[in-house]
Amino acid sequence: MAHQPFIKTRQTEKTVNGISTQVVCTEFSNYIFIVLTQYGKIGTLVSVTPDARCSDISTPMFTTKVLLGKDEALTHVYAKNIATFVSQEAGNRPVLLGLALKDCSAENMKTLKDMIKSCQVW
Repeated sequence: MAHQPFIKTRQTEKTVNGISTQVVCTEFSNYIFIVLTQYGKIGTLVSVTPDARCSDISTPMFTTKVLLGKDEALTHVYAKNIATFVSQEAGNRPVLLGLALKDCSAENMKTLKDMIKSCQVW
């Protein structure tokens, strides 16, 4: 019987608009940890958690909280947009997201989400 690692991790790298972009996805028992970087660093660390108070299960609500780094409105919007689909696909588990991006444009969102999906560990 082959030994299974306790923590599943996958990573990928791609050039997005001329900028080298890396994604690392790691599954822990209680969190999905994603690092999305164009600097080679974790950057701003954001917690994205499903809101248990939401009564309508078809439209879940998510709460974002910056744990380390700049607490800017755009960081919350970007983190929620990127991490929401991961949380929903992972059974509404919370996501810990490290963001270090040079280009935070909305046009890159689909490419970044596709990179995350290619590293799916949940």
